[in-house]
Amino acid sequence: MAVKITDICINCGACIDECPVEAIVDDEDNPTGEEIYYVYPDKCVECVGYHDTPACAEACPTEGCIVWDQCYEGMPCREDVPAEARENHQPVIE
Repeated sequence: MAVKITDICINCGACIDECPVEAIVDDEDNPTGEEIYYVYPDKCVECVGYHDTPACAEACPTEGCIVWDQCYEGMPCREDVPAEARENHQPVIE
């Protein structure tokens, strides 16, 4: 996984429209059954090659809703994100 949407998601939809690779689905299509939006780890590219930071986090009005998670094998990950940030699920935008 690259970024993850936490349970403080307010289901506003701002992130979905910003994702350049359509890796985010709404709560109705969340495969975990949770009532929050979901990022498919095998699609998320952390906006590498598209934006300087993940566009979903930039668009999100809920502070700390989108956090770093472990890289998904074979997918691009931002090399400037420390392993500690991913392990501790630190917010992408603080």
